[in-house]
Amino acid sequence: MPNGGRRWCRSGGTLRRPHQNRGEVHRDGDYHRAVHVWIWAENTQQLLLQRRSDCKDSWAGLWDISSAGHISAGDSSLLTARRELQEELGVILPKDAFEMIFVFLQDVINDGTFINNEFNDVYLVTTLDPIPLEAFTLQESEVSAVKYISYKEYKSLLAKEDPAYVPYDVNGQYGQLFDIIEQRYKENNVARSLTLQKQLRRYAPVSLDPELTGFTDADKEALNLLVQAATIMDEIFCLQVWYSNPDLRDWLKKHADASHIDKSSLDENEAFLTTADSAVKLIPEATIAVTGWKGLEYKAAFPVLKPPGANFYPPDMDKTEFELWKSSLTDEQKEDATGFFNVVKRRSEFALDASIYNRTVDDTEHLLHSAHDLYTVPHDLYTVPFAQEYSSFLRKAAELLHKAGDLSSSPSLKRFLHSRADAFLSNDYYDSDIAWMELDSKLDITIGPYETYEDALFGYKATFEAFIGVRDDKATAQLKLFGDHLQVLEQNLPLDNIYKSKDVIAAPIRVIQLLYNAGDVKGPQTVAFNLPNDERIVKDRGTSMVMLKNISEAKFKHILVPIADACLVEEQQELVDFDSFFTHTICHECCHGIGPHTIILPNGKQSTELQEVHSALEEAKADIVGLWALRFLIDQDLLPKSLLESMYVSFLAGCFRSVRFGLEEAHGKGQALQFNWMYEKGAFVLHPDERFSVDFSKAEGAVESLSREILTIQAKGDKEAAKLLLQKYSELTEPLQIALQKLENVQVPVDIVPTFPIANKILKKQGH
Repeated sequence: MPNGGRRWCRSGGTLRRPHQNRGEVHRDGDYHRAVHVWIWAENTQQLLLQRRSDCKDSWAGLWDISSAGHISAGDSSLLTARRELQEELGVILPKDAFEMIFVFLQDVINDGTFINNEFNDVYLVTTLDPIPLEAFTLQESEVSAVKYISYKEYKSLLAKEDPAYVPYDVNGQYGQLFDIIEQRYKENNVARSLTLQKQLRRYAPVSLDPELTGFTDADKEALNLLVQAATIMDEIFCLQVWYSNPDLRDWLKKHADASHIDKSSLDENEAFLTTADSAVKLIPEATIAVTGWKGLEYKAAFPVLKPPGANFYPPDMDKTEFELWKSSLTDEQKEDATGFFNVVKRRSEFALDASIYNRTVDDTEHLLHSAHDLYTVPHDLYTVPFAQEYSSFLRKAAELLHKAGDLSSSPSLKRFLHSRADAFLSNDYYDSDIAWMELDSKLDITIGPYETYEDALFGYKATFEAFIGVRDDKATAQLKLFGDHLQVLEQNLPLDNIYKSKDVIAAPIRVIQLLYNAGDVKGPQTVAFNLPNDERIVKDRGTSMVMLKNISEAKFKHILVPIADACLVEEQQELVDFDSFFTHTICHECCHGIGPHTIILPNGKQSTELQEVHSALEEAKADIVGLWALRFLIDQDLLPKSLLESMYVSFLAGCFRSVRFGLEEAHGKGQALQFNWMYEKGAFVLHPDERFSVDFSKAEGAVESLSREILTIQAKGDKEAAKLLLQKYSELTEPLQIALQKLENVQVPVDIVPTFPIANKILKKQGH
């Protein structure tokens, strides 16, 4: 590869001397970054090796990695991997062919003159069959030959330190390559299938079939259109989570009957398959054509670890790169970079992506120069609005919403549907968010980009979702109490008065019977949600809440009651009742609308960011302040005193329910924080028989102290204090482990899996 400027780092990874050339770096032994790319032929279980050119200054003439190279100044890891494979071997592949499997620190001195201190990002490209050797275009200054070799033979040669091969310690860090390959292809499919089936049994199937009493024919036709629009939210969300998801999903559907194992999306933070199970894609243009060979077939990479930035950012972008880029932007550009409704992409992907389908042998050099020209652009990152990124989907959804709006007899629903359809195309959701808050219709819908949980890198980007339901008028009328007392609750929060808002607006509350959901609903089935998240609207108008009563009832029956039976002392089990559970859920959502939203930083500036720690802390706040609020309303004789004990006991049982989803998810992390705090303060007690109870004499004080702690952290915007609080208390402590083991032993369902007969009937008619 060319001797351009390199990305250097000190031992430990900080960037250093960005414009030294390759020779100076290896002479001085500077730490720097590089990529290793391995091409793996699955059907023959072989790795591709290149023979290093005889003119190389290190390991000349020895057999080595398929492709490798330094990460130049301004370049990214993945772009470098793609470019090196193209330059050295003439193989052009899209980004979904590259699976980053581990990072390796190589610390080698070759003949005393070549010091190699490299942090290597190691990528695996999985092809079905070996690429014909005549399909390669070798860069003679770097590569003199290529060959395939059995991975077992290659591992053995390395272990014997064969002098014909560049040395790698197979018993050290680099042994991970062979461990990953061996694990992938030796797994017992029968055992794997049984494991997946066991996981599936942890979810209780529930049929949700609300009555459509009072719906006119026009309402039912509008419902048909809205269900179709909701399925488009599924399509967008699938793409938002990972760029190869649509191909993978279609591949799994097509090959489900032929598979030896059951595949299902289970625990969202635990991979249920590997690249070995993934979608096969054909790229005839990846290499020069060979007579009788249809072209390169590869498997779309399935990440070993879930990417924290999902598909909102380039997969190899880290926080440092983002912050450096953001610091160079104007205020308006910064709003786009951190805004809900934009993705972040790389300019430098253009040349490589374009070259995949428009490549000939003659124009390879031209494309490489084009790629390098793009790398000289001062800032590689840029934003793309959702309206452009997902335009093909959003145009269809907008058309369906407009048609449904034309049919609706409800003025508020008509306004929301038309304004939301316009927002899909304009990327401005402000007016339609207000229209959603003012929705007053028997047919209730929430549709669009809302929650930011999937963006675990920063918590900036919103995912698309949809909830369609039938309003429960009786239950909605009963809940007016909470909306009417938000300002009173705000003024009495356990928080210094300086941080309290004087103009909290009562949150409208709607209770629905859920008819269908789609999009970002793959994790825990939510029992309520509080929207919008736009801070401008929250400040001026507050929020609106939607309660999903039939979801709450199903969870209580299938999960909370069995948890109480398994984990609580017998004399407190009867205190777990649906009224307490549902009332606390209401308070949880109300409490998202009170407390600090705009925070005051130490320098006096206003901000709304706790970034990646915000979600877990906000969920914990809503829970624990919700308990505090219930006690306050009981003391004011606004709620019955019969709730006083049952709300604490129902909450204790609910802790075990939420933590079962794992501590990577915001709700689970927040719940662990609350349980461990309450346990430390003596409010929750573990007895010798490994059952739990509530000490009512200590519960109120523990709830108030944690409420004050979280609210104060949020008010001050003290991210460091938030991280310390979560680090200390969001752990799977021994008491939590005891409870979770009991639930595992009796196989209490983790969650429900709803089916929607009405919506399914609609979709079946439409051919879905």
